[in-house]
Amino acid sequence: MTRQVVAILATVIAVAVGAAGCSGGRAKPSAAQGSGGNGGSTTAAVTTTTITASTTTPSTTAPARYAFPVQGCKVSYGHFHHDYPATDIFTSKGCHFVAATGGTVSEVTAVDKWDPKTDLGADRGGRSVAIVGDDGVRYYGSHLLSVAAGIAPGVRVQAGQLLGLVDNSGDARFTATHVHFGISWPTRSGVWWIRRGVLYPWPYLDSWRAGGNRSPAAAVRAALAAAGTPTPPCRVDC
Repeated sequence: MTRQVVAILATVIAVAVGAAGCSGGRAKPSAAQGSGGNGGSTTAAVTTTTITASTTTPSTTAPARYAFPVQGCKVSYGHFHHDYPATDIFTSKGCHFVAATGGTVSEVTAVDKWDPKTDLGADRGGRSVAIVGDDGVRYYGSHLLSVAAGIAPGVRVQAGQLLGLVDNSGDARFTATHVHFGISWPTRSGVWWIRRGVLYPWPYLDSWRAGGNRSPAAAVRAALAAAGTPTPPCRVDC
């Protein structure tokens, strides 16, 4: 009797093992593959995430890098500018005015045409350079002593590259030496009342001076949206 019970038990165990090794002709998934349900292993979730990430095309656009626009000299600047938003960066004559970020030179004024008798708005900046950064923002510096060799419209520049030397040209002739620094959206050439500045640069200057990388791009886009047109008429100090 005992031998018969043992034989029957052996048969039941064999059948059970065979059934566990096959399910509808498919192999049982391994621990690495997971089961697709709540009982799947942690390894399976990690593997799936890695594969998904590796098949996604990476972005080729690197974040913009910024540089404080005056290099090699002590500087000072405030949080206010007369009549419209801009920042006057006070420094010594001959100090380096450099590109705030990588981009393309858009406008250059190499000759100081300002005459106090006429005080034309287009001439008040004296010698100046404007670039349009890869971030879509225009950066403008004026009252320069000279424009650096090779700087001309269409030329590519990198953050920190020399654009000119600081002086008192234009209507800064009778004031302390400084570079007028303006941030705006790009326009066609000659729209000086936008080029001179549409928002205060000092929060970004504070960041760049401390080695930070704060971008004005979003604020400039918001200012353009509020204006409703790239070339609104000049209304102040025209």
